[in-house]
Amino acid sequence: MTTIKLGLIIILLVLLNISNGYAESEHRNEAAASQELAEHGDGDEHGDEEKEGNSVRLNADQRKAADIAIKTLQLSQTKSEISAPGEITLNGYATSRVVSRISAQVVQRHTKLGDEVTIGQPLVTLSSVDMAQAQGDLLVAAREWNRVRKLGRKVVSGARYTQTKVSHEQALAKVQAYGMSQQQIAVMIKGGKGALANGRFQLQALQNGTVIHDEFTLGELVEPGRRLFEISDESSLWVNARLTSEQALNVRVGASAAVLFRDKVLDGKVIQRHHSLDETTRTIGIRIEIKNPNDLLHPGVFVDTKIMSNNMEKALSVPADAVLRSPDGDWMVFVEHEDNEFEPQEIEVIRSNNGVTVIEGIKEGARVVTRGAFFLQSELAKAGFEIHNH
Repeated sequence: MTTIKLGLIIILLVLLNISNGYAESEHRNEAAASQELAEHGDGDEHGDEEKEGNSVRLNADQRKAADIAIKTLQLSQTKSEISAPGEITLNGYATSRVVSRISAQVVQRHTKLGDEVTIGQPLVTLSSVDMAQAQGDLLVAAREWNRVRKLGRKVVSGARYTQTKVSHEQALAKVQAYGMSQQQIAVMIKGGKGALANGRFQLQALQNGTVIHDEFTLGELVEPGRRLFEISDESSLWVNARLTSEQALNVRVGASAAVLFRDKVLDGKVIQRHHSLDETTRTIGIRIEIKNPNDLLHPGVFVDTKIMSNNMEKALSVPADAVLRSPDGDWMVFVEHEDNEFEPQEIEVIRSNNGVTVIEGIKEGARVVTRGAFFLQSELAKAGFEIHNH
């Protein structure tokens, strides 16, 4: 019995020693972890240090070589903007219509919708009884005038000389009014190919441009004033924007404007302001002229416009070259937080005009890089940093 008790006591002492050893091991592990945390910090603090390192530091020589210029942001007076919807239309001053001036039949088509044409290019051949009569009268009058002119005033009477000259000029004016060109008339009078007074003549392009309308068919009889072709130079277009009467008073002809279409921003200029109020919409039209690169826009397309107003407002602005795109596509500028240390900061672009960009999302007093920003962006990319908004 004594032996059994002694064995139990020994087992209890062994278990107690094991328990104490485990506790001491756990204490040592906790102490080691605490020491490592104190030396290196936790994961979040380490991440903050990486963000703090998201900058470019230059020495004096590098800064001079990069031609870095700094501006302290301050609110300044800038022109405000007026936003308004707009519609693309043809440039009426770069558009022409080709019409039949007399009753005539369509004999031959020489071009079609969408073709690029040049001034003087034949578009369609017509045939007309009225033109045949006018052509015959011109040929007779031209021959008689040539004969009288050769004889001279010493041989023929003054009255006959004058009457023959006037008859020729009237016959010439008539065929021109009916639609024959100077070149066609000259060929007919000289007796060249196609010189017959058969009533056929060609309508020609009045300008360079694109055929945007040609609704007629071969053999069709067209009446005077019928539009056969419409040609327009679509390299420049108009945008008609509608403003309230109060807004229109603050817009002058010549003011700059921006036209927004999808992800494109096209520069434009106000060329006209209507003088009467639209009775239906109670608005005043503002006409903006824009370039149309790569035939991007077409008449009838709706767009948004931003028109510079005469009104002034206080805003933060920087040179346009100071604003760059970050790798994720956002707008950004470089800010000098400490001497010769530059950090990117995302901003919002409100508008750009004449090389000046109005921005938001940054505090007044920030020291923004206005020259050399591209160099800093290149250096940041070499270092492999990501651009964050701080």
